[in-house]
Amino acid sequence: MFLLTAPFLFAQESITLSLKGEKPGVKIDKIASLTSFAHKDIWADSLQTDSSFTKTAPKKETAKTFRMKKSSLTAVLLSAVVPGAGQFYNESYWKIPIIVGLVGYFGYEYFRQNNLYKDYRDSYTASQTPENPSGNLSLKTLREFYRNQRDDFVWYFLIVYTVNLIDAYVGAHLFDFDVREDKFTKHGTLDKEYRLKFNLKF
Repeated sequence: MFLLTAPFLFAQESITLSLKGEKPGVKIDKIASLTSFAHKDIWADSLQTDSSFTKTAPKKETAKTFRMKKSSLTAVLLSAVVPGAGQFYNESYWKIPIIVGLVGYFGYEYFRQNNLYKDYRDSYTASQTPENPSGNLSLKTLREFYRNQRDDFVWYFLIVYTVNLIDAYVGAHLFDFDVREDKFTKHGTLDKEYRLKFNLKF
């Protein structure tokens, strides 16, 4: 309050000194007009400072929602129908020949081992006679061997098929992450050197 009223008091004394010899009515009018101008200037300065403060006030940034580019559900469904299709959807093209090759190989071996099992099963059944009810034991051994081989390839096929689904699901989730080498290099050379130091104390 003192800082606001002090200029007004000094202005009033200077006004009274400069208005000597004037008429009383003129003196009072001039003092009133000058004091009103002084108050208007102080009020205008305060408004100017308030407006400058509001102009420089920082704006709040709006939060952006993150959306995945690839759908994990779509990738899993595609891989469930056609193994490797989910990897194609995730743009992991180098994985497609591996998955398709393993699935095709295990599927082929299953049918081959199953056909051999059926052949030796029929041969062993034909070798069983009333004179020799046990039949040819070597044919029985081969029958059991190919049956076990057939069952093993079923498990191999299921493992690769499950890995195919899991890989499609994880690949869709990690699609938005940048894991390229040029993130740490620039024009084929290291932009910064990263060194790892170990201090061993005995």
